[in-house]
Amino acid sequence: MEFLNNKAIYLQLADHLCLGILQDEYKEDERIPSVREFAASVEVNANTAVRAYEWLQQQDIIYTRRGLGYFVTPGAREHIRQMRRSAFLDEELPALFQNMCALGIEIGEIEQQWNAFQEKKS
Repeated sequence: MEFLNNKAIYLQLADHLCLGILQDEYKEDERIPSVREFAASVEVNANTAVRAYEWLQQQDIIYTRRGLGYFVTPGAREHIRQMRRSAFLDEELPALFQNMCALGIEIGEIEQQWNAFQEKKS
């Protein structure tokens, strides 16, 4: 896994696990890899993986079953979507609008690109 410089590694690890949940790699009430397994798979220190798992627990995305490991919280998928949607609307979209204004891009151009993207998905 390659890491960005502008975001803490443990948050990038948490994002990676969240993406796995969104893509149904990990389903609700299913076990996720142990901290050690995960740390080894992404080649990071286990302490960094622990921080990611702790953050995910604080966000109510995963939970522990004593002696069994970590599991995906029921409703985690929708919770992740809502968190990411809020972050996109509050943080990324304003930056996008600023770039559009600076580059003279009209909303109609974005709509055309969006429609072309949707057609390719179908």
